[in-house]
Amino acid sequence: MIDPGSDAGVFCSRTGGKPMDLFLKIIAAAAMGMMVFYAWRAYQHWQEQGPKAQKGDWQAVLLPLTLVVGLVVLLIAMVR
Repeated sequence: MIDPGSDAGVFCSRTGGKPMDLFLKIIAAAAMGMMVFYAWRAYQHWQEQGPKAQKGDWQAVLLPLTLVVGLVVLLIAMVR
């Protein structure tokens, strides 16, 4: 029996928590599996239907990426 004054039994069942923990782990695993399945289907669709890279796309990405890296280096230098 769980002591009414302790917090040990707040998140577990009266049988010590083992069946409830197993049930929650199974539900969490099923939910994660469904999310991975949905994400994989979306990824396949995006690969087939998405826009293809054009000439000059990387150059358009390099400027913001360089600015972000510069900001991080500046922040690290300020902390030291």
